[in-house]
Formats: sequence, C-alpha cells, structure tokens
Amino acid sequence: MGFMFLRDAIHAYQERDPAARSWLTVLLCYPGLHALIWHRMAHALWELRLFLLARMLAHLGRFLTGIEIHPAARIGRRLVIDHGLGVVIGETAEIGDDVHLYHQVTLGGTSLARGKRHPTIGNNVIIGAGAKVLGNITIGDNARIGANAVVLAPVPAGTTVVGIPARPVDRRHLPNLRPCFDPYGTPAEGVLDPLLHDIEQLRTELTEIEARLARIDPDGRATTRPGHGVTIGT
Repeated sequence: MGFMFLRDAIHAYQERDPAARSWLTVLLCYPGLHALIWHRMAHALWELRLFLLARMLAHLGRFLTGIEIHPAARIGRRLVIDHGLGVVIGETAEIGDDVHLYHQVTLGGTSLARGKRHPTIGNNVIIGAGAKVLGNITIGDNARIGANAVVLAPVPAGTTVVGIPARPVDRRHLPNLRPCFDPYGTPAEGVLDPLLHDIEQLRTELTEIEARLARIDPDGRATTRPGHGVTIGT
C-alpha cells in the first residue's frame, strides 16, 4: 500500500510539473511529496489515538518542509502540493483525489467550536497560490480557485472563482469546457478577475457623465435628451 501511494504520488508530480525530470528528482527534491509522506505516518498514529506522537511527527514534518498538515486531516490520492512553502491544512479538512495545491494555500477554519470546521475539497480541484478556503464549506469536483482568492462560500462543481471575496467567472466563451489542468487555478485565456469587469463598467459610466457635463450650456443648465431622466445642472 505504501509503495502504491508513493508510485502514484511521484507519477502525479511528473505529469503536472514539466520541471520534474525524473522520479528520483521528485523523490529527493520535492517538499510537497515529503510533506505527504510525513502526513501518512502522522495520520496512522492519529488513527491509533496516539495523538501526541502524531502531533510531534506532524510538527517535525512542518519543520522540514514548511508545509503544515494536521495529522487528523483526510487526504485522497495523488495530491500535488506545488512549491509548497506556507501551505496550511487544518484538522477537519478533507481533500479528494487528484487535487493540486500551490504555495501559501490555507484550508482553514472560521469557528472555535469542535467538530467539522474546515473545508471539504472535491476531486480534481486546483487551488492557486495564496488562496484561502475558510470554513466548513464544500468545493465541488473540477473547481478552480484563483490565486489569492478568499473563499467563504461553497463552490459548485466545475466553477472557477477568483477575487476577494471569491466570485465565479464566466467560462462559457472558452473553446474548451472539459476539465483540464489550469495552472494556478485560473485559465490564462480570456478569464479575468470579475473586478476588472466592474472597473470597465465604472469607466463607461464616468465617460457618460463627462459627456453630459460637456453638453451643459453657458447659463449653467444641462442639456437633455429624451428618455435620459434627470440631468446634471445648477
């Protein structure tokens, strides 16, 4: 079982990282893989109710890799923690299969109450660098979380969210809608932060206001056009 885990994990790194030139490179030089090995040992101790030993092993893994995974967290197969430094995975977090996390991702809790308080991540999810997924929420299969997004609400399957707070972006205009690997959680083609849309809308409104001001006649009254309602005047 341990050999199968290691083989699948190394293959996942080679498949998703062009810099992974050989299985030996991944085995020796990838802290994300090392963190998973430490977690498997710590989780086994946690399941045996050897809580202090489990925490000590997890603490050692954190010291060696810069990646903090609570020994109680449940992690599926072929998780890739890319770069890895600063990743935090909380106690009641659950991660499905074929998930990809970048550096400084936090799967955190928003409650001090005991019980389920961390996110549940579905299969084939990508979470971009610096993203924070907080609370007892579910991220559906094939979802994409953009870099530095702050996710406080559930994300439906197949949805891409970006921004603070995270909001969905429209992917319907993209030529390829099937699940694929999107580096850092956001497709590079044609999908921008929805805040950019808001900025463009504000620019349009500002242009309209400037045009109305330009139509003000010399005695200080604004000219009007039918159907435009209230206009600017003195």
